[in-house]
Amino acid sequence: MATEFRQYEQDTDVARFYRLNHEKQTFEFARSKANAYAQLNRGRRGVWETCLALDELVDESDPDTELSQLEHLLQTAEAARQDGRPDWFIAACLIHDLGKVLVSYGEPQWAVTGDTFPVGCPFSEEIVYPEFFSQNPDHGRYESETGVYEPGCGLNEVVMSFGHDEYMYQVARPYLPEAALYMIRFHSFYAWHQGGAYRFLMDAKDAEHLSSVQAFNQYDLYSKADKPPDVAALTPYYRELLDRFFPAMIAW
Repeated sequence: MATEFRQYEQDTDVARFYRLNHEKQTFEFARSKANAYAQLNRGRRGVWETCLALDELVDESDPDTELSQLEHLLQTAEAARQDGRPDWFIAACLIHDLGKVLVSYGEPQWAVTGDTFPVGCPFSEEIVYPEFFSQNPDHGRYESETGVYEPGCGLNEVVMSFGHDEYMYQVARPYLPEAALYMIRFHSFYAWHQGGAYRFLMDAKDAEHLSSVQAFNQYDLYSKADKPPDVAALTPYYRELLDRFFPAMIAW
């Protein structure tokens, strides 16, 4: 099954997306965007309302589905529910991509979607399309493997390429357990949780939660199917689930 997903070719819209992403995601860009959006000053609204806002968004970086992001969220959460995962796990599956509302704020998709990776240190060959980093201003800037970081500093101290993962982590921090927050914050960090790269940055907490991110990944990736879920039928269950974890309105 794994070979059916994340198949990347050079002359595609996905490749063109990653060329822009890898050329423009620098340490300074990512740090400034993360700091700006961590202020959560984009207003207050409900979580389910935000899910519905993704009904028209299709992820340009994803070669595996043409469904809307709302449909992808429901497929992911339903797969976890069918496996009997705990409520907090299912809730994390449902909201993991809600940070893609950044597109509605005017951010381009290359700064919102796609795989994430550390900036401020050399780019790993485990990142998809690593050849595109040759045009990044940070390419070759860092002499040591760890760049601006200390070995074992922990991923919490690392600046990641900016996107929906980091933003949604900041939004969800007050409401979900730590394992769920790791799933949200690092689910697009494939070079780490699938490729085994950047282990030199990990601390004990990262090692503890790596398995949670890997467990989540099977639902995020392998639940994708062409048949869309029945949004109307699933709405009552997921509205009630979200009410267990989130107040009616939260800061974005």
